[in-house]
Amino acid sequence: MTSSPLPPRVKFAYGVGSIAYGVKEQGFAYFLLMFYSTVVGLEPALAGTALLIALLTDAISDPIVGYWSDNTRTRIGRRHPFMYASAVPVSLCYFLIWQPPDWGDEALFLYLLTFAILIRTLITFFETPSSALMPELTRDYDERTSIQAWRHFFGWFGGALLTILMFAVLLVPTAEYGVGTLNREGYETYGVIAGIAIFIAILVSSVGTQDAVQTQQYSAPPGRKGLAQIFTELRETLVDSSFFALFLSSMAGAVATGLSAGLTFIMMSYFWQLSSLQMFMWTCMVLVAATVGLILAPRLARRLGKRHAVLLLGGAALFIQPAPVTLRLLGVFPENGDPALFPLLLLFSTVELSLMISMQVVLASMVADLVESSEIRTGRRSEGVFYAAVTFIKKTNQGIGAFIAGLLLQWVGFPEGANPADVPLETTRNLGALLVPCQYVLWSIMLMAIYRYRIDKSTHENNLRALGRK
Repeated sequence: MTSSPLPPRVKFAYGVGSIAYGVKEQGFAYFLLMFYSTVVGLEPALAGTALLIALLTDAISDPIVGYWSDNTRTRIGRRHPFMYASAVPVSLCYFLIWQPPDWGDEALFLYLLTFAILIRTLITFFETPSSALMPELTRDYDERTSIQAWRHFFGWFGGALLTILMFAVLLVPTAEYGVGTLNREGYETYGVIAGIAIFIAILVSSVGTQDAVQTQQYSAPPGRKGLAQIFTELRETLVDSSFFALFLSSMAGAVATGLSAGLTFIMMSYFWQLSSLQMFMWTCMVLVAATVGLILAPRLARRLGKRHAVLLLGGAALFIQPAPVTLRLLGVFPENGDPALFPLLLLFSTVELSLMISMQVVLASMVADLVESSEIRTGRRSEGVFYAAVTFIKKTNQGIGAFIAGLLLQWVGFPEGANPADVPLETTRNLGALLVPCQYVLWSIMLMAIYRYRIDKSTHENNLRALGRK
């Protein structure tokens, strides 16, 4: 472990690993609900319910994998056995979830549920141990934010590249599919490409970070522990006021972004009636937002402190994310087809996403600072347990967010596979009217919760001194 800047190759390898999660994240968040509900034909509420049930399994699997990796001792380290083992199965399952058979609702529900659970569990075996490497790589308060910025940059960049591929090549209108987002073959091809990308990212990151952790000194393997003792230790680790504040805040923010993501392309296609070219251009701006997050987050956290940086970023997002739909419902936003509409939407979405990515970077860095605080309190280093919570939070935006999105679509009676021009205006306005208050409530919870986080730079340095590491 070092307090000096990491070599660029280690930062690169650590960051590249998030491409695997980023591809899965954007596929689940932006396309999976739309694919199953409007293309495959599964009832939206059933699709959302399947994703929610899969999320609930993470409440068990995430902390177990995190604790397991904390207490694993091998010649290649604590984390890497899990990372290597996840590569093939998660890639295969991600491919299969996009190849559903032509079954009825009940069988399709079980198919989606099965593979959603498998993918969530298997990605945990990579994402949690991989993320937990970061506090082991550096103890420096500001360097941790920089490393997280690179990880989030690659995650969003990799996911966005495949999303761009979807709109540039795979989900384009054809003679058979007048609306590109209804092109089933495009989604199936995406499953093949995405599965390969996930496999390569996991392998590159695992190999690239191997040397950096092989030099670490680990304590002797712990003795055999019973299940009751394991869960007692988990509870002791996680019963911390700053952790609870961070967890609740991150969860509310993740659900807000997940809800919006689950409806993004449905809103673009039906509420705003954008063309495939415009949706492609919108997706390209994600690369800009990821770059802004890479630059903005470390600087803002260093200048304001991490908690105040999150409050500023989240407060701005509270007003900007729901603004376009709110203004449209109030009758003061350009109508569909107006030349001013798309540039304004592009501006709002790019600023909002830049804020959200920057906020995610700082929140993830704040989790790392909990590790030393917990070690003083419990006598154990529990990076895996804390980052299991991060993995769970990140997956929340497809679980609870997609569940709420599915309910909203069901409540407004959103039609299956309809052309945008054929969907009643009242239906799309009702969808927007339900979406906006949900966003305001979730962002408000996020801001109120983060006030209780108490670890700043001074506290972190005092913790290091108490542990004899400064």
